[in-house]
Amino acid sequence: MGYDSFEWPAQQQPPSNGVPRSAWTRQHRRISRWHRPYTAVLIVLDLLSTLAASMIADAFIEKSKSGFLDKSWWFLQGTDLFGFFAYLVLPLGWVFLLWTSGSYDRRYLGLGSEEFKRVVRTSVTVVAAVSLLSFATKTDLSRATVGLVSLSSLLLILFGRVFARQVLHISRRRTGHGAHRMILVGTLPEALEVYTAVTRSPAAGLIPVAIHITDGYAAARGIETPVPVFAGRDVLALVREFSADTLAVCGSASAEPGELRRLAWQLEGTGVDLVVAPQLTDIAGPRVHIRPIEGLPLLHVEEPTLSGPGWLIKNLLDRVVAGLGLLLISPILGLIALGIRLSDPGPVFFRQTRVGHDGRTFKVWKFRTMYIDAEERKATLEELNESDGMMFKMKEDPRIFPFGSKLRATSLDELPQLVNVLKGEMSLVGPRPLPADDGDYLGDVRRRLLVRPGITGLWQVSGRSDLSWDEAVRLDLYYVDNWSLTYDLSILWRTIWVVLRRKGAY
Repeated sequence: MGYDSFEWPAQQQPPSNGVPRSAWTRQHRRISRWHRPYTAVLIVLDLLSTLAASMIADAFIEKSKSGFLDKSWWFLQGTDLFGFFAYLVLPLGWVFLLWTSGSYDRRYLGLGSEEFKRVVRTSVTVVAAVSLLSFATKTDLSRATVGLVSLSSLLLILFGRVFARQVLHISRRRTGHGAHRMILVGTLPEALEVYTAVTRSPAAGLIPVAIHITDGYAAARGIETPVPVFAGRDVLALVREFSADTLAVCGSASAEPGELRRLAWQLEGTGVDLVVAPQLTDIAGPRVHIRPIEGLPLLHVEEPTLSGPGWLIKNLLDRVVAGLGLLLISPILGLIALGIRLSDPGPVFFRQTRVGHDGRTFKVWKFRTMYIDAEERKATLEELNESDGMMFKMKEDPRIFPFGSKLRATSLDELPQLVNVLKGEMSLVGPRPLPADDGDYLGDVRRRLLVRPGITGLWQVSGRSDLSWDEAVRLDLYYVDNWSLTYDLSILWRTIWVVLRRKGAY
């Protein structure tokens, strides 16, 4: 599989008495070394991005006919000093600030939005530092030039990071390179729950290779498990045997008095990461905060944020994007409408009653992709339903005409729902609206109604129709409980790639 194996030299044997070795003598050599070359690539990309930003500003100054730029610090253009600042000091300073802000921290590389947040904060720091230096040295800076360099660097760095992350994800999915081999420690149900969670996303780079159960081997007897299960073994010996680089303590095992602390002592200097997976499923990091009290780390879980300024911005963004989108794509909508009329005589649009925010019903707009007698034929196909939930799904639905299948594969049939977004009945991102003729939505499913349904959502970018009903509901509830503007933007970005791959669309 290409994972790094390791030995335990005598001088690096974990101490049995829990006394950490001197920081001056122990060697911090991590077993998983994928992040080292990956970080080196990021540094090179960031340097090239800042150099390119300086070149853009340089070219901008050359072509500018205005005199105000001559008063900026870029008046050094054409001198050796200009090249020194623009092509050496600025790129190296930028990368140094990226390093000190933690944007190369391996905990944030490859997954999540924290890496990008730190890049943006660094850009703000650079602008603030340049402004402070200009004030201290009484240098007349051109705000246009500083803004051009800052914005160009930020966009180029973010583009490079996104590109590098996509390459890493492809490598993890196809070859397993750049991933962590993980041993799960805890009761069997807890370990299997963590196993399911981490394997849902191969891009996360966490590969469980074994389970060490704490409730005795009898608990696993007769149960089929995806990886080998052990009990009563020395955990560190198990780590060596499977060449693991991460030890995950699951659920109640993390609450054993003193055991977690002693395990952390034993792992010091071995290069094995220790992570704790508490019994908090489907709760995102921003809602969880650690509040240590007298040495006891308490996890404080905040309520979901479904109101406030962020929610207001989301509503405003929905209306603006929907209005501009309908205006810009109106020619495409006209061509699609013509294609539908040529494929099958009948109405261009299909309108169906769906359940929306707070249980209110509304008519959803879609391009018609089925023959006009589709609803009458549905009763004869119920036994062929491939969905295990409230939605009717068939991969080869005979009610769909050929042009309609192309619309579904590319999700172009969903474009008229921008009208619903403009009217405030739907959102760009949210749980999919469910049919209103399937009775009341009780229990966990009803929690989906706390937010407006969306054109796209976590369900769509995670598998679409290939997911089971229970999995789709779980993803929708996760979105409701962990909503944020950043999360919405992430889902919109992922939607583009899902649509291009046409995965799970039928």
